[in-house]
Amino acid sequence: MNIVGISACTVGIAHTYIAQKKIETAAKKAGDNVKIETQGTIGIENKLTDDEIAKADIVLLAVDVKVSGEERFAGKKVVKVTTQTAIKSPNKLIEKLHELVKE
Repeated sequence: MNIVGISACTVGIAHTYIAQKKIETAAKKAGDNVKIETQGTIGIENKLTDDEIAKADIVLLAVDVKVSGEERFAGKKVVKVTTQTAIKSPNKLIEKLHELVKE
């Protein structure tokens, strides 16, 4: 499965990057391709390309704030959770994404 997404927390420092790492680790463990863009205090990093978005089976937004560029995901299946959810239960979150893609 191809997963793309964004992580962003209110402060834009720790939780943004912890969530990214936890999601990527859990997704790779499940055999998925994954790329998570971060929107933190230093701006957008690991920016998603139009091609990556087009190939995505699902979009995961692990965000606590409004993020820029959400319109890029129009027409895609989008799941929005808090960074805390991504950090505390990344494996369950990836399982849920698999269920949603199968629907």
